[in-house]
Amino acid sequence: MHELSDIVRYVNLARLVGAVALLALAGCSQGTPAAAPSAPSAPPSSSSPVAVPTGAVPAEFAAGNVRIALVRQLSSGDYFEQWLAGAQAEAEALNVKLEVSSGDGNNDKQALNLEQAVTAKADAIIVDHGFAQTVQPAIKKAVAAKVPLVAFDVDPGTPEAVALTQDDHQIAEQALGALKADTGGSGEVVYVYVAGFAPLDRRNETWEQFKRDNPGIKQVAQIGVVNSSTAAAVADQAKAALQAHPGVKAIFAPYDEFAKGAALAVKELGLAGQVKIYGADVSTADIGVMTEPNSPWVATSATDPANVGRIAVRAAALLVAGEQVDRALTVPPSLITQKGLRDAGITGVEQLTRAFPALTTPEVARVPWPAS
Repeated sequence: MHELSDIVRYVNLARLVGAVALLALAGCSQGTPAAAPSAPSAPPSSSSPVAVPTGAVPAEFAAGNVRIALVRQLSSGDYFEQWLAGAQAEAEALNVKLEVSSGDGNNDKQALNLEQAVTAKADAIIVDHGFAQTVQPAIKKAVAAKVPLVAFDVDPGTPEAVALTQDDHQIAEQALGALKADTGGSGEVVYVYVAGFAPLDRRNETWEQFKRDNPGIKQVAQIGVVNSSTAAAVADQAKAALQAHPGVKAIFAPYDEFAKGAALAVKELGLAGQVKIYGADVSTADIGVMTEPNSPWVATSATDPANVGRIAVRAAALLVAGEQVDRALTVPPSLITQKGLRDAGITGVEQLTRAFPALTTPEVARVPWPAS
């Protein structure tokens, strides 16, 4: 989905350089130090190219007989839709049958789907999000049945599974770095958080440390809900919090559905000139919200969701093939600013990954045989 031909690479070279410079300038214009670790990564140098797959295609993949069960907690929302699109594209490239189920926010349903995948003897299982206490018993059954398993953004509770995560601490650090620069390290902040989700819990650890390190930042309200209409629910909560605390300068919303809901609330209350939003994650729809006129969502730290879906499928495929896979895979994020998006004319994730080729991370869980 995000691979480019050599011709497109050369045509867009000037644009890539300009986009990176503009995004870096945007960070500086908001007070972010030029040497901050949240600056976009440079394209891979010609002296260290990504290795080209050269191994023979394993027989079971060549025959199209590999079945990978993707057991999801949630499927609604732009992030999850693009994550699935990436997973499906990689499965097609590897000639894998991807069997998708979703708990639709119901943890018991997700656990049942996971148990069914074990019973159906899938060649490998990917668990996408979830609550540890509800998925770990079924994960243990998968391990006992010798079914290879990859867990994304949920603690599998066993070293036998591959734990795939975004660098959630760095995601929070990058977004909060922008918030601190813009507020001068002081002011009232509304925080959006729901406990029990591994990525949000890790981001919360960084938020708690950030408050200790920056006593001028005052959390005046905590809101948050995760369901099939998260953005709308958060919008209602955010409006109530902002009306109760008229001095709020910023909202830290470290999940894109949270940020979209907060943005809706700020706009409806006419506070876009006063309240800024600092989020996490990115999708084409998120970019649309960030770049629309008078949007209060000024920065987000993210990985490319489609790329993470691709990595999950590659890791599962490697396990099926008996290849060595790091049991802890981490995908690094990049800081994306509103000004940088506007200046570079970026309207979708595919353009974003062209400007930030490091977001594609082809070296993470690289498959050593050629894909179709």
